[in-house]
Amino acid sequence: MSFMILSFAGWGQDTAYNELAEGSYEQAYQMAYNGKHKLAKNMLVSITAKTPKDLKAKALLAKTYTWARQYKKARIEFNQLLIKERNNKQYWISAIKNELYAGENATALGLANKALFYKNEDSELLRLKKLAEERIENRVYPELGWFNTNQKISKKLKEQKSKEKEVKTETTEAKKEAFSGSNFGINNSYTFFSERYDPIFFSSISYKHQTKIGSIIPKINLNNRSGNSGVQFEVDMYPKFLKRFYAYLSYGYSNATIYPSHKASGDIYASLPGAFEFSAGGRYIVTQTQNITAITNSIGHYRGNYYFSLRSFINPRPGNLTRISANFLTRKYLKDAENYMGISVGLGYSPELRQIVAGDTLLAETLLFIESQRLSLEYQFTSKNNQNIYKARVGVRRQELAFDSGSFFWGITAGLNYNVKL
Repeated sequence: MSFMILSFAGWGQDTAYNELAEGSYEQAYQMAYNGKHKLAKNMLVSITAKTPKDLKAKALLAKTYTWARQYKKARIEFNQLLIKERNNKQYWISAIKNELYAGENATALGLANKALFYKNEDSELLRLKKLAEERIENRVYPELGWFNTNQKISKKLKEQKSKEKEVKTETTEAKKEAFSGSNFGINNSYTFFSERYDPIFFSSISYKHQTKIGSIIPKINLNNRSGNSGVQFEVDMYPKFLKRFYAYLSYGYSNATIYPSHKASGDIYASLPGAFEFSAGGRYIVTQTQNITAITNSIGHYRGNYYFSLRSFINPRPGNLTRISANFLTRKYLKDAENYMGISVGLGYSPELRQIVAGDTLLAETLLFIESQRLSLEYQFTSKNNQNIYKARVGVRRQELAFDSGSFFWGITAGLNYNVKL
């Protein structure tokens, strides 16, 4: 009886193995897309052994080797593909990226130069060539990640790629601003409330200039709240220093009553092992009636194509009146770091000034300590030529009335950002 059970089990295993070995490219493709890289790789090895002229299967097999960090095996497959199809741009791109993931920057540069011989002036190949040159110049090593679209990608993301699209992301939104190229941006949003308050219209224009030490972003913010208009001048900076650290610095000034007179912000970001990143910093805001200090920190982590971030704000106040709020962000990246969708949830006390005028009374300095709950959705996408970036946002906010503790009102915000690369 035991012999029959063991025989049946063995027969079942052999059958499963034979089915796997007899699998098609379409099955392997679906497995790869569903994150079953090892099964897909085994199936593709069998397919390519039987039909070595199946270039689609060889290309997908090469990518599964890259995802498994078997860069030498991937290199062999890509070399065979490029011998047969030297004009296939996607083969060149994947081969170059394999070398970048492996930290073989010089090899990647050589491949890029060779690819441009066949695909003259191709924008993606030129970008990868520039990327390899920058890595060689800056001595970027694979354990520190590499920069895609001038953005740093975490090592963890490279290890966990689950789709053929090869999603590329940066560790934080701040890092995107720190390392992406120059652009011009327009931001508009409109907020209306369920009761008492008039709608708020916000608009800003910005210019991001990339320098050797990081980006500098001057802004002009325009606001109209309850019939009062105001202008704020602001500048953001993202200096980078050392290999695992960079910073965010910001200063804003306005003589309008609906803005704080001065607003200063700063964070230091540190890249940690395991695709984690930690930041710590503060906010200092000067209003017409008082000064407000906030301590903030955050931790971010990538898991496959997803990014998770938790940020807290602590507002120290005497008499056991310290207030805390938190914001949790989740993003799913699509074809690259500039295309994503996300959701953000906030609880506690408003971490930033959200000034509202009630009659002739400015409530800006008190809103920082008023209870609220916040939910927002975002979707960012690029144009076909990747020169234009669009971002749509919609959010809902439930906030306590400043003059009636325990009573709440609702606010709904919709906005659109537009950036053009220069």
